[in-house]
Amino acid sequence: MQHVLFEDAARKIIPARKLEGTVAGVYRAGGAHFETEAVDELVLGFEGIAGDLHAGWTRRSGSREPWYKRGTEMRNERQLTLVAPSELALVASAMAIRSVEPEWLGANLSLDGIPHLSMLPSGTLIFFESGATLKVDAQNGPCRDAGRQIALRARIDDPQKGELLFPRVAKRLRGLVAWVERPGTIRRGETAKLRIPEQWIY
Repeated sequence: MQHVLFEDAARKIIPARKLEGTVAGVYRAGGAHFETEAVDELVLGFEGIAGDLHAGWTRRSGSREPWYKRGTEMRNERQLTLVAPSELALVASAMAIRSVEPEWLGANLSLDGIPHLSMLPSGTLIFFESGATLKVDAQNGPCRDAGRQIALRARIDDPQKGELLFPRVAKRLRGLVAWVERPGTIRRGETAKLRIPEQWIY
């Protein structure tokens, strides 16, 4: 019986595949605020981006981890935030504004040419020319903090409306969070090669 169940499940496994994209921009949060600024390259160590606000082996839990008391020290799987220009354009359209810039969201990496970037599964590996490798942890859920920053930067007439609208329209378009599996340097304009693992519904 167990063998039959395994065979049935095996038919639903989606094979691993490979994709390529382009690094459209790299960004770093060098201050105390999450907003980033464009740079020419990102130097990655095992703790994340050197000098970035979100660098570190560990981080403090927040609203995304209700199973822990807020402020609990935990592993930092959110060392980098990745977004896609095409998805940000969809968000901007839904918010009736000209654009949503990666910096406003605190993004570290903008990847172009990857269809449905935000839907990449956990465990996806992203390889860069220097040998740097990122591993995708999960989708990045849109929050009111980012919505507030968009409302400020886009000069939305009703900031609170923009703050509340962003989490609704940006769901599954907000990008990904990832951590450094192998150190190296990521430069704007280079090729990113992705390996998407086997997928299945448990």
